[in-house]
Amino acid sequence: MISITDGQIFLETDLFYQGIRPAISVGLSVSRVGSAAQTKAIKKVAGTTKLDLAQFRELQAFAQFGSDLDDATKGKINRGQRIVELFKQNQYSPLSMEMEVAVLWSMQNGHFDDVEVERVEECQAALEEFLTTRKADLLQKIADEKALSDEINDGLKIALEDFKGSWK
Repeated sequence: MISITDGQIFLETDLFYQGIRPAISVGLSVSRVGSAAQTKAIKKVAGTTKLDLAQFRELQAFAQFGSDLDDATKGKINRGQRIVELFKQNQYSPLSMEMEVAVLWSMQNGHFDDVEVERVEECQAALEEFLTTRKADLLQKIADEKALSDEINDGLKIALEDFKGSWK
């Protein structure tokens, strides 16, 4: 546990050894500042990610007992596995706020759901390159507005459809 002025961050050794950094326990960590420090765009796309991640970790522990799972539970586990892969980050390679928004938006809207877990990192890297080289104006708009307007949402939807059509 790390105690900070505005809350506590709980770290999990298991997550660290899985390559998830920061290895924060989303279910136990608390902050008095919360999302007040986030841009409107990040708040919007992060949405239920914390809840999805906490549910995934609980379901993952339950699923290892080998019981039969219904489709909804399997879906939550599959989404959670992809969220974990998206959250893995190479050391000294932070993402810009606008790229975080684009990647989280893609995850939240199911664009990684059909990607094999082993290829999520590869898909994310290809998406980042696609957005940087072909949709720089969209990224700049996100950076400037720091919020998700209808125009940005539509732009992200079109960009992801273009990307998914070309990526295999």
